[in-house]
Amino acid sequence: MRTVTEWLSEYGSSHENPTNKLLHWICVPPIVLSVMGFLWTLPTPAAFAGISGWLNWATIGALLALVYYVVLSPSLALGALLAFAVLLTVVAWLDTLPWPLWMTCLVIFVVAWIGQFAGHAIEGKKPSFFKDVQFLLIGPLWLIATLYRRLGLAY
Repeated sequence: MRTVTEWLSEYGSSHENPTNKLLHWICVPPIVLSVMGFLWTLPTPAAFAGISGWLNWATIGALLALVYYVVLSPSLALGALLAFAVLLTVVAWLDTLPWPLWMTCLVIFVVAWIGQFAGHAIEGKKPSFFKDVQFLLIGPLWLIATLYRRLGLAY
């Protein structure tokens, strides 16, 4: 299994252009939010009935991603936990709007991916996930690692 440093280094090699980096800062969190929103809208098994509305496919997906992140870097997983908590709170709020959550998430998802592909067109390199789908989980971690470096925190 690759180390977190190897994953982040390889991901970073296709994210060197300042405009592409900026677009990733703008677009990756909304993509994660929209995926969480899509998962939030999926019906939950009857076994979940009566349990908090927060026990749904979005929180289960977030927990599974966090397990993966803990294996790579417990420190970065803590940052991801905080980010996921904020994003899930936003999703819960979006779910109170007078139109379906999936519609909001679809708009966010499409617009954010347009931004991502525009960034990669500027960079002149394909998105990393075309090489390995696991990079879809590395993108958010790359942002957290960048933030950690700026704050002088170890990971």
